[in-house]
Amino acid sequence: MPGVPADPTVLRPMPEQPRVVLLKPLVTSPLIEVGEFSYYDDPDDPTAFETRNVLYHYGPERLVIGKFCALGQGVRFLMNGANHRADGPSTFPFPIMGGSWSEHFDLFADLPNRGDTVVGNDVWFGYQSVVMPGVRIGHGAIIASRSVVIDDVPDYGIVGGNPARLIRHRHSAEDVTRLLALAWWDWPLEHLTEHVRTIMSGTVDALEAAAPTPRGA
Repeated sequence: MPGVPADPTVLRPMPEQPRVVLLKPLVTSPLIEVGEFSYYDDPDDPTAFETRNVLYHYGPERLVIGKFCALGQGVRFLMNGANHRADGPSTFPFPIMGGSWSEHFDLFADLPNRGDTVVGNDVWFGYQSVVMPGVRIGHGAIIASRSVVIDDVPDYGIVGGNPARLIRHRHSAEDVTRLLALAWWDWPLEHLTEHVRTIMSGTVDALEAAAPTPRGA
């Protein structure tokens, strides 16, 4: 008898652990997109993710997080609204204080803007890691605790430090190519459920053997 897949629409997948929430059923902002089963863990208030963990989200840039990502307590995404001018005598953002100073909002028009922040699938974020604006993090990456990610992270790379640097790759270049082609996170839930053990602890060869047969093959 095939196993029953988990439900990606349940806010708290572990009722006995209210500190863990799935982000897809939680997020309401049209500027934040999260894939199924990506979760956030926080003992204080994980449901405040949009306001406490996505900071300075004043502009149109999007935060995109893939499926099956694990976000430890205190992970923060800094968006482009955090930028200040640094080319003049002062970095102070006078126009936001109101009064006649607000006539100078055009001074923000040419601030650095790195665009959307994009996280792939199956990414693990350690405790209190910080992601700077416009960073792109590849599938299967690991972000060490308290890292400050200022540059893009390759697929299946492990980064750590402030600023974060590549520590090593989780798999060989050949196996990374195979894993990306397999894209297990896009498998039908029923098939994925049948092969959870292989996905978690098997080899790349075993994962290839478990892959669903393409329709029409």
